[in-house]
Amino acid sequence: MTDEAAPETKSIRRLPTAPCSVVWSRGHAYVLEAALARSRWVGCDDRGRPVEFTNAELERRGWTLTHAS
Repeated sequence: MTDEAAPETKSIRRLPTAPCSVVWSRGHAYVLEAALARSRWVGCDDRGRPVEFTNAELERRGWTLTHAS
């Protein structure tokens, strides 16, 4: 017997990469726009103003593929 704990099987979710993919973050939908230089996630803030996020920013905010009610 060893004292090592079994490694956790944690599924790492990755953001979708297909253009026009939709994810949810903090109650708002964001759509992936593929640009020549870089991709960005675009949506609206709480006041309806347009916002955009990089993949890294959206990862920090947290995201899901389904809208949580």
